[in-house]
Amino acid sequence: MKENTEISALFKLLDDPDKEVFGAVSNKLLDYGKPIIPNLENLWENSPDEQMQERIETIIHRLHYNDLAEDFRQWNLSGHHDMLVGSLLVSKFQYPDLSISPVSIEVEKIRRNIWLELNAFLTPLEQIRIVTGILYSYYGLKGSEINYSEANEFFIHKVLESKRGNQLSCGVVYQILCELLDIPVKAISIPKQFVLAYFKPGYSNEGSEDYISQIEFYIDPSSGMVFTHKDIESYFKRISVPPVHSYFKPLSNKKVIQYLLEETANCFDNDKERYKKNELMQLANLLD
Repeated sequence: MKENTEISALFKLLDDPDKEVFGAVSNKLLDYGKPIIPNLENLWENSPDEQMQERIETIIHRLHYNDLAEDFRQWNLSGHHDMLVGSLLVSKFQYPDLSISPVSIEVEKIRRNIWLELNAFLTPLEQIRIVTGILYSYYGLKGSEINYSEANEFFIHKVLESKRGNQLSCGVVYQILCELLDIPVKAISIPKQFVLAYFKPGYSNEGSEDYISQIEFYIDPSSGMVFTHKDIESYFKRISVPPVHSYFKPLSNKKVIQYLLEETANCFDNDKERYKKNELMQLANLLD
């Protein structure tokens, strides 16, 4: 953006010690939107003062955040909540300059490898063995328990880049692939776990609350391991929780992305970065 008299004057006021003045200057700069970011980055590079640099970083972050919040509003309003797009928006919170194209190409490569092995005569279990075999054995994805000190394990582009994720992010990758391949795998809200369920073809959310009877089996997205109804019953006994039908209701893509935002927010629960936690929770609330 071409620097005008007002921008130059605002830049000179950025190091004002008065917090109210800084707040007013910040709001004025935010009104310019993302086009002003290169100017701010240039100012950052030519500023020797650390506090000034921090203030510039804060404004740049707010500009990216405002833009991302609008992207989430638009995604929320869309008829089809594409899970790949939604998960990449979560990544853009921490990596605003993320290029979507390489991630889409990588996902398509995995999808194609799985598709080449599938045919119309396979049983549900055989289908899932192929998905799991390609994703975990051939592609090399490794899943682990959720660890809030490893924020990158929540961001899908980093999971695909490092081939390391947690139960939630691996589950999102797994579900994205199944959706692209028309395999009826959906996340369900079993307490303290992110579990996928293979629903019988032709299942419907309407007219019945007996979701359990519509499920063939369950999948642990950390490893692709398959669980039976008995395994799940044993888990509920172990945690002393009754297995009510609502726990087995398939989660919408919107709910999964909302949960991904909420869980990612827990990675920033410290004094220095708590503002990020609050922002991620605000993004999650946009999807209510």
